[in-house]
Amino acid sequence: MARLTADFWVRAYLARLRLADIPAFITAKGDATSGAVLVKLATLDGKARAFHRSFDLMTGERAWIVLAEGEEATVDASIAKQRGFDRDLWVIEIEDRQGRTLLDEPGLSD
Repeated sequence: MARLTADFWVRAYLARLRLADIPAFITAKGDATSGAVLVKLATLDGKARAFHRSFDLMTGERAWIVLAEGEEATVDASIAKQRGFDRDLWVIEIEDRQGRTLLDEPGLSD
């Protein structure tokens, strides 16, 4: 099965967030073709969550799971650590008091 490039997926995701009036920014640009994507959700109350895609080994399906959550500084430290391991990692930051990421919508969980 053909896969989307990371750059294409990120641009499509940002467009979808814009349509929902959810502010989002690229805070780290990774490899355009095959970089992994990490999504940080800041709820503007000092708290945050970071999500990354993972595979369910039983089904082979991809799912977004929480990598870190809690105080925003703690989540930022976790993201920095991940960037230290993977310089090709994309980081998208969402700012939404309601906690919306749209990651569970069709086409984004793939």
